[in-house]
Amino acid sequence: MKKALLEKFRITFGRTPEIIARAPGRIEFIGNHTDYNGGTVLGAAIDRGVWVALAPRADGRWRFATDQRPGIVEVAAGKFAKRRGASSWVNYPLGVLAALRAFGLAVPEGFDYFAVSDLPAGAGLSSSAAIELASAFAYTGMTGETKAERETLVKVGRHAENNFVGVPCGILDQGVSGFGRKNRLVFIDCRGPKFATVPLPAGAHFWIFNTHTKHALVDGLYAARHRECMEAAKTLGVPLLADVSPAAVVAAKRKLSPVAFQRARHVVEEIARVDATVVALRAGDLATVGKLLTASHRSSQTLFENSTAELDFLAKTLAATPQVFGARLTGGGFGGAVMALTSEKFGAEQAEKVVAAYAKKFGARPDVLHAQTGDGAKRIQA
Repeated sequence: MKKALLEKFRITFGRTPEIIARAPGRIEFIGNHTDYNGGTVLGAAIDRGVWVALAPRADGRWRFATDQRPGIVEVAAGKFAKRRGASSWVNYPLGVLAALRAFGLAVPEGFDYFAVSDLPAGAGLSSSAAIELASAFAYTGMTGETKAERETLVKVGRHAENNFVGVPCGILDQGVSGFGRKNRLVFIDCRGPKFATVPLPAGAHFWIFNTHTKHALVDGLYAARHRECMEAAKTLGVPLLADVSPAAVVAAKRKLSPVAFQRARHVVEEIARVDATVVALRAGDLATVGKLLTASHRSSQTLFENSTAELDFLAKTLAATPQVFGARLTGGGFGGAVMALTSEKFGAEQAEKVVAAYAKKFGARPDVLHAQTGDGAKRIQA
């Protein structure tokens, strides 16, 4: 990807970049919608992501380009008006610039910017967090803020997503993209937030099945779930749902509306599943991990209602396939992708059987990605 990035930068801007940064996409391993509720979550940085290249300009202009959209988007430095339409992708790197200022970090005065990605769009792999983290590392490299802590840049990325892009996400996506390590999962206690890693047992593999069904978090579905969770916590008399146990939610069922009860029950039980998954991973018990993943999907399907018929079919079909430990939707839901945790014996032949069954039912073929764990965001020698 670096070679392609350098070539595209030269073709677009007629010169060579001075700063390059890369950040990975992520798999939400388990912990669906637990992050903004103050709970725990597990994620994996993968070996695909977003690369960003920068070169300074002296005329006070920010010029953005990407291999995902044609043309150059030009913005006067210091102007943070949100973009609409075809240029709305710029809201991610532009939002990071606004967030740097909010965190008291230097903002580049002018630059040419190019981003390339090998992440499939809309697959629940958080290309948004990847471009935010890659941009943050590139910008701070240009301004000399090279000692800005990794945790700070993770928070910068989340701030951009929450306050500029307009998605009320938790810290999961940016935290995993920032703190990922090869052959390990990232564990986040989102109340801190506190970041740690958990070894991934040898022989475990990730397969992603992207349905290409709608996955647009800004359209209000994600925000609605966020609101429902906050209202449930308020009724229960706690700041966040992570402050109550599953038993306490069941005991308070009559106080909650039916919808609020379902959302709260999913969240608190999902937090318990995350913690049980960590124990099983440390014991190398992938069979138990798989059962927890499949239980997580069923909860998303029935209690949180952020699944779809396509995702449900894939999760059920995969869970019944030999060499698959478990499967669940990954990401915010409402479309997107399913992740399967498999043994090393699961391969392209088995994946094709799942794809064929899906195509027979829905008339379209999902994309399949065999992903490996990878390292978190970093600057790279230009």
